Amino acid sequence: MKMWDDQQPATDSPDESVAEHVRRYLETDGEDGFTEGGMTNLVLTTVGRRTGGLRRTGLFFTEDDGRYILVASGAVASPKHPNWYLNLVHNPEVRVQIRADKFAALARTAVGEERTRLWRLMTSLAPVYYEYEARCRRLIPVIVLERI
Repeated sequence: MKMWDDQQPATDSPDESVAEHVRRYLETDGEDGFTEGGMTNLVLTTVGRRTGGLRRTGLFFTEDDGRYILVASGAVASPKHPNWYLNLVHNPEVRVQIRADKFAALARTAVGEERTRLWRLMTSLAPVYYEYEARCRRLIPVIVLERI
């Protein structure tokens, strides 16, 4: 596990639309881009599992009992887990920005009944996840972020 170097510049998502969304979000402290696609958004920074570099992406989220919930669906239900998810599995300490609020968090994958409940919560907010689930052959991870 690589220790955090908050002075190290982060590389944004290779998806141009996501990178542009992150840029707008960061420039405006989330005033532009906090809601997109009908969902609230945050910026997640992980440590690259192979490079050790900081990797940044924008993601839908919701709050649940003081925790932040994400879905690792990938682009249009990719058959592979998204890189940001693989990075946080390798190193669960992440950085999060929600509007102007920046903080460290520990990430974990929800399992069992907790995953089922949180999956229902996320699909109620973003029904597109049902479509992703139907088109995907892997179990789509649901991630819980807790401030540290």
